[in-house]
Amino acid sequence: MNCYIMTLFPEMVMGGLSASITGRAMNNGLLHVEALNIRDYSLDKHKKVDDYPYGGGAGMVMQAQPIYDCFQSIVERIDGNYRCIYLTPQGKTFKQSMAKQYVQEENLIFLCGHYEGVDERVLEEIVDDYVSLGDFVLTGGELPAMVMVDAIARLVPGVLHNDDSAFTESFENGLLEYPQYSRPEEWRGKKVPEILLSGDHAKVDAWRLQQSIERTRILRPDLLADMESI
Repeated sequence: MNCYIMTLFPEMVMGGLSASITGRAMNNGLLHVEALNIRDYSLDKHKKVDDYPYGGGAGMVMQAQPIYDCFQSIVERIDGNYRCIYLTPQGKTFKQSMAKQYVQEENLIFLCGHYEGVDERVLEEIVDDYVSLGDFVLTGGELPAMVMVDAIARLVPGVLHNDDSAFTESFENGLLEYPQYSRPEEWRGKKVPEILLSGDHAKVDAWRLQQSIERTRILRPDLLADMESI
């Protein structure tokens, strides 16, 4: 899978994604991540990429030309299909189901906005999907892009040491993940549930499902409501 991130802060993006699981996936050739500095495509001698908004208002707006040229530099050298994603609070909230859809794509292109927004004309020209992490505002699109790449990369075959891990995590079946325990069997007076020591896999699976349902009921009842409405 190939991920191209158009940003004003490429070092921030690569610094975060070059560690842990995504970093290992890149080193193993399972994931290609490239951060392109939008300023490199500015025609301004000072590499300026923003200007005042028409009609007045606070702040600055990212200009269309540097973004479009950056985008074109990607499209001209990639093989296969692609989707361009704009990270914005106005977008559809990112969920695990979307990660499962995006992992099917050969190439993903992310646009990280800044300032008061991006010139609407370039969005109309290049963007396929508008995606948000939630109903809040961040300084820029870098953190959402990194979150999305991390979530999607985990679903790429071979990225996780145990591919089954991706299918037993929270949200995979619409529920939160069950409680997990490791050694020792007792810690500060708290013992591992006996069922997990039984060796009876059928009973363990049943217990885990019951725990997932109960944890979801307490922490995220909205998820259960969504399942009941289907």
